[in-house]
Amino acid sequence: MFSFKFKRNRQAFQASLYITLIAFFLEFFFDLLNVSSNNNISILLKFLYFFLLFIVVRFTLDIFIRLYIKNEEQSRSEINILKDQENYRREFLGNISHELKTPLFTIQGYILTLLEGAMKDKKVRQKYIIRAAKGVDRLISIVKDLDLITQFESGIKTVDKSKFNIYELVDNVFELMEFEAEKNNISLQTEKDENNPNYVYADKERIIQVLTNLVVNSIKYGTENGFTKVVVENSDNENLIIKVIDNGEGIEEEHLPRLFERFYRIDKNRSRKKGGSGLGLSIVKHIIEAHNQQIFVKSEIGVGTEFSFTLSKPRF
Repeated sequence: MFSFKFKRNRQAFQASLYITLIAFFLEFFFDLLNVSSNNNISILLKFLYFFLLFIVVRFTLDIFIRLYIKNEEQSRSEINILKDQENYRREFLGNISHELKTPLFTIQGYILTLLEGAMKDKKVRQKYIIRAAKGVDRLISIVKDLDLITQFESGIKTVDKSKFNIYELVDNVFELMEFEAEKNNISLQTEKDENNPNYVYADKERIIQVLTNLVVNSIKYGTENGFTKVVVENSDNENLIIKVIDNGEGIEEEHLPRLFERFYRIDKNRSRKKGGSGLGLSIVKHIIEAHNQQIFVKSEIGVGTEFSFTLSKPRF
């Protein structure tokens, strides 16, 4: 519904006034040309007629202008979305090109060196073949992660939900990460109530993947003698919230909205030295969304980072 106010649209008011005045003078002009005709309409009725004409024209123009502005804003919004998508596509292609190019050139360099004569030296041959194999493993990892994301986005990949104890899963992830944590002098901690195990209804293998990715990132960018803590809390009657908290480097606020984009890196040089495909957080987000749940992040430079996500409680 459109509210009718004279002051709401100045352009519509002026245009309707001009149209009404033109109609009035035209009517007056034809009355002068046709003075001999019977004219039973009084001057008062004529003014009433033109006032009503003004109201109709004013209201019509007001609707037309508002619809026009609305369509213009919608078109402008669609154009901005297309520009954003184009920028994202261009950035994504540049990122994936760089991610694939690095291991490919590495593999090519080692193989060419071997073909040019290094093959004869047994020690060099062994070392270069191992390094080339690592490059291949990195390529395979990137391709697998991209394939997994594509399957989630297209709806091909679904989640196989079951009931399990989230604390046991956290312990399993910590066992896998124990060596990496000790190497980086990071303490792995959890807050749990042994007498009150918290069960969730989710895809166990996928949630292991989520927690592993988050814990690995936390260890990678943790501080010396720091900690990585997993906390499980009640979110509401239907969901639990699982938090992965650290006291590491922290992340600038400007980067937080883009953390879950494919290949997005806060510091490209630093991140590549730490390893990884650059797809871990994107996969985490897709897995959580496939569960119809949400993931959040908050961070402060020099204080630490907290990733949290919700999971359903079992209804049986």
